[in-house]
Amino acid sequence: MPMRAATPVAEPALLQVDAVTGLFTGRSERYEKHLADLEGIYRDTAAFQTALQADSGEPVYWVESSTPEQGRGALTIGLSVLKPGRIGDEFAMTRGHLHAQAEFAELYFGIAGSGVMLLESIDGQSRAVPITPGVAVHVPGGWVHRSVNVGGDKLVTLFAYATEAGQDYGIIERAGGMQQLVVADGDGWTTRPNPDHGGYVA
Repeated sequence: MPMRAATPVAEPALLQVDAVTGLFTGRSERYEKHLADLEGIYRDTAAFQTALQADSGEPVYWVESSTPEQGRGALTIGLSVLKPGRIGDEFAMTRGHLHAQAEFAELYFGIAGSGVMLLESIDGQSRAVPITPGVAVHVPGGWVHRSVNVGGDKLVTLFAYATEAGQDYGIIERAGGMQQLVVADGDGWTTRPNPDHGGYVA
């Protein structure tokens, strides 16, 4: 009986991270977010408009990622780089998301800078986990999450998730923002409730 031909396997990928420049050698795609793209995620709309008028037009954060294979079991590995800053008393942040297939988890590993992983579950739990170089944060399935830069330098994190997980970027907007805000508190940071949050609907 003839043997069935083996399915070709993907080539192993070599990925190099440059924490200083925030670049990812070996990436397959990149997307950038500019300040104008983030309208509506900060509560202080007047402060946002003031910042927008003074904006240089450069990206405020970007993601470089590598997905060398597709299909069941594939892994997306990426580098997220978030510049420092504040809009009103809120620190610079990413849009945040829940995975489109909400049961999928994600791993973040701190490369440079000082940040907070803001995590909120669909059933109303909330966590604010500091992330710094050498710190890994496991985001379980069912948790909405976003990165917040609470330091003075770029926040650089490495992440990995199952490619098939996908992302739902609209869940936070539909909820009126995340349940907690990460805001300045003297020389540090704290969280406070977001009065606009109306609960998550996946």
